[in-house]
Amino acid sequence: MQCLFASRSGVLPRLLSKRVVRAGCSVRVTAATSPSFHPAHFARAQVPYSNHRAVDSNAADLGEYKSQVRQLKREVTEVKQRASRKKILQGSQKVVALAMVSNVALFSGKLYAAGVSGSASMFSEALHSLADVLNESLLMWGIWRSLRVPDPQHPYGFTSERYAWALVSGVGIFFLGGGVSLYHGISGLIHAQHVLGDVTSSWMALGASLLFEGGTMTYAYRHIAKSAETAGVSVVDYLRRGADPTAVQVFVEDCAAVSGVVIAGTCLSLAKYLQNPLIDSIGSITIGVLLSAVATFLIKRNIAGLVETRMPAHREREIVAELESDPVVSSVQDVKSTALAEILFNGEEVTARYLSRNPDLFTSEYETLKTLTTRREVELWVQRQGGRIVSTLGNEVDRLELNIMRKRPEVKHM
Repeated sequence: MQCLFASRSGVLPRLLSKRVVRAGCSVRVTAATSPSFHPAHFARAQVPYSNHRAVDSNAADLGEYKSQVRQLKREVTEVKQRASRKKILQGSQKVVALAMVSNVALFSGKLYAAGVSGSASMFSEALHSLADVLNESLLMWGIWRSLRVPDPQHPYGFTSERYAWALVSGVGIFFLGGGVSLYHGISGLIHAQHVLGDVTSSWMALGASLLFEGGTMTYAYRHIAKSAETAGVSVVDYLRRGADPTAVQVFVEDCAAVSGVVIAGTCLSLAKYLQNPLIDSIGSITIGVLLSAVATFLIKRNIAGLVETRMPAHREREIVAELESDPVVSSVQDVKSTALAEILFNGEEVTARYLSRNPDLFTSEYETLKTLTTRREVELWVQRQGGRIVSTLGNEVDRLELNIMRKRPEVKHM
């Protein structure tokens, strides 16, 4: 009889020279000569029949063996989840890269048009594009940082860094985009002496901006809609609480950019037609207010992502229902999404499963019971059975964890 166990360097090193004996069988685990983590690399466990004593007489070896196997299962699951997260982040990376290239070109065109026309609204739009370029650079850096492999100091990875850098980006939008635009517009109202020049280049820049920003906004929306569908939530809910702050930030910035283009074009046209530069300054102030509002939304959203909060209520209910539908679990109490839920296990069901997996055990133990004559012998027999029941409970916990993490990919740790 042979069993296969996936082997990874460092996962089973302390078990290579140990023999674990269980239910009349001895198990020797031997690793591959060059252990590396790949689905094709396995360690082979030879399981010959023997007359050794039961494994619970060597609890230390069994505990270590089970701990290492449990860790191995979790690492295999983590690799799958890491690949899924990487795929999502690479999609966000494309969204950010497209927006960055677009805004670099638009910043150059808007700045030239603002210099030719002397428009305050156009200058605010140029600042808006510059702020977007700088902020998207921060978002890209956050994506690269979050893709790093977890290490002993950061066992849960670096995913939260996306929220940190997105938060810095939101602060940049607030001060560089909103603050400077407000200052420039108010300054124009106080010193209403500038005269608008040729606005043809401004209209061309605004038209190009509408085209490019609309394209990146559509691309970002498709990515968000796909992520929302995968998460099982609406697009609006994903924009508010979704797990990908970078794509959401790009989409919201592009929405603000399209709105800013409409505001700048309208105010510039009215100012030119009515020969009233105050309207142009009002446009700059309006764009500043818009950017400040967008930045406030993004800052609050990213702070919420950094602070531990519960998972969406419907997801939590689904997981609780999944647990309570299992006959091993009697009830789930005091659920905390970011911590632990108190689970009351059904002891009778756990015992029934233990007996069903060992069909000959009842007969053999019944015969053993008839030979017990002293209180001490009975106590040892009860302790041995209790250890086996606890071991079965551990197997059931592992099964529940794997089932939930397979059906609910957003659950990272249990």
